[in-house]
Amino acid sequence: MAPTLLQSDRAHAPKQADNLSTLQLARNVLSIEAQEITALASRLDANFEAAVMLILHCQGRVVVSGMGKSGHIGGKIAATLASTGTPAFFMHPAEASHGDLGMITDGDVVIALSNSGESDELLNILPTIKRLGAKVISITGAPNSTLAKESDVHLSAEVAQEACPLGLSPTASTTAALALGDALAVCVLDLRDFTAEDFARSHPGGSIGRKLLTRVKDVMRVDAAIPSVFADVLLSAALMEMTNKGMGLTAIVNANLEPIGVFTDGDLRRAFANGIHANTAKISDVMHTSPNTINANQLAVEAVELMENKKINGLLVTNDAGKLVGAFNMHDLLKAKVV
Repeated sequence: MAPTLLQSDRAHAPKQADNLSTLQLARNVLSIEAQEITALASRLDANFEAAVMLILHCQGRVVVSGMGKSGHIGGKIAATLASTGTPAFFMHPAEASHGDLGMITDGDVVIALSNSGESDELLNILPTIKRLGAKVISITGAPNSTLAKESDVHLSAEVAQEACPLGLSPTASTTAALALGDALAVCVLDLRDFTAEDFARSHPGGSIGRKLLTRVKDVMRVDAAIPSVFADVLLSAALMEMTNKGMGLTAIVNANLEPIGVFTDGDLRRAFANGIHANTAKISDVMHTSPNTINANQLAVEAVELMENKKINGLLVTNDAGKLVGAFNMHDLLKAKVV
């Protein structure tokens, strides 16, 4: 006999899938959260500016704390601050009362998150934080809560409704708190004149860091690996140089080693189509004059942009004196993971 469901099992059995109602619910969730963030933006006031100033002038670190879902949001806020020029870390409030409060100094700013503003774990450590001399910024959904009243600055992340159809699971409220944290981080970033290179320095292991920190000199081929010939050599000699160096091009330089031309695989095909003989024509007869070049100290992403705009696959590299010091092609950029 087939097993039967107990009454409690039936109560938790999944409903039959209904794509239309599922999609509509998803759209409602996104719509509610978007509406709450829009409402939050309209409520920003002098308290927000005061919070930004506290963080900007913090002499220590920003310590973010919160329980449960607020704690997860707090961890992301701390990570965003740290990656945008503000030393920050997350402190679990339950662990704080068992020794982690030693992480806090009088030069720190504490950002405390609690939707109710009545989280016992946060309220228990609040007096000690204030005695240590740290400033407290609270983010709550309850402006009249204990945490809000006891903070140096309170930021309201109050929402009219949660996106959860039960009205129970933190959804719109956590999104609002997260967005408020992002707004704080971005405003502080702007006031610090934080640059893309500053951002890349804290992300050296990722694609952002590679793209923003890698310079042309880091990817170019140098010394004997540079394909180059003088202008008076025969096309056949230039072809041999291209074959040996395997870049699909060769630079043509003058006596001062300044690039005065370039010759590519495409130029070779066009030359043969026009009846040019490799053993009689000089490379100066078929080269492109005024070749595209880039300085060795420029960013590799600038080289990518130049190559895309010019629709070319390789570039010659010069130093500040205009002498040829390197060359690279798209394969070299791919290998360096710049593109």
